[in-house]
Amino acid sequence: MERSLTQLQQDFIDFLVECGVLVFGDFTTKSGRRTPYFVNTGNIRTGGQLERFASFYARTITEQIGGSFDIIFGPAYKGIPLATAVATSLARDHGIDRAICFDRKESKDHGEGGSLVGQKPRSGDRVLIVEDVTTAGTSIRETVPKLRGAAEIELVGLVVSVDRRERGRGDRSALEELSEEFSMPTFSVVTVEDIIAHLHRRTIGGEVIIDDAIRSRMEAYLIEYGPRK
Repeated sequence: MERSLTQLQQDFIDFLVECGVLVFGDFTTKSGRRTPYFVNTGNIRTGGQLERFASFYARTITEQIGGSFDIIFGPAYKGIPLATAVATSLARDHGIDRAICFDRKESKDHGEGGSLVGQKPRSGDRVLIVEDVTTAGTSIRETVPKLRGAAEIELVGLVVSVDRRERGRGDRSALEELSEEFSMPTFSVVTVEDIIAHLHRRTIGGEVIIDDAIRSRMEAYLIEYGPRK
C-alpha cells in the first residue's frame, strides 16, 4: 500500500500508538461491528498528551481552512476538552483566537439554562466542529440541530483525528455522508489507510505494531465495511 504521508501525519500516528490511543485486538463498535483496531482518545490522560493531541488538530485546521471560522464547537463529552485544547493551541501557536462552545447531553433548567455552554452561536457565525472519531456520525446528527436551533449559523467544517473509512447509512463513508447532509467539508488528520501504510512492519518501542496478520484483518474489515462508492 503505497501512500505519501506528511511528517505531521507520521508523527500523529506514532503519537497515537505511544499514548495507547490506537490499539489492536478484537473490539466492537457502537454500530455492533467487530473491528481489529480501536481509537480510544479516552486514553489521553495528561496535560502534555492533550496539548500535543490538540496541536495536530490545530495544524491540520490551519492547513485546510486557515482561520475562517468564529466558533470551535466540541460535542459532549470527549469533544469538550478537545475543543478547549484546540482553541488554546490555535491562539498560542497560530495567532487564531476563537470562541469555544460545547453542548450538554441534557438541557439545564436552572442558572443560565439551555443545552449549549460557552459562546452561544449568533446568526451569521461560522462554526467549526472538532470531534475525536466519527464512525456512524451519530453525535454530529444529534448536535447540529442544537446549533442550528440556536441561530442561523454556517457550518464551515468537521475535523476528526482518524477517518475509519467506514460506510455510514448508505454506500459512502460516514464522513462523506455528513459532508453532504450538512453541506460542510470534513477533514481528518489521518485515515485508516494512512495508519496501515505507516505502521505495517514498523517497530515502535521494540514492537512491530502492524504485522502481516493484523494488516490482513484491517484490510478485510475495510472490504466488508468500507465505502462502496
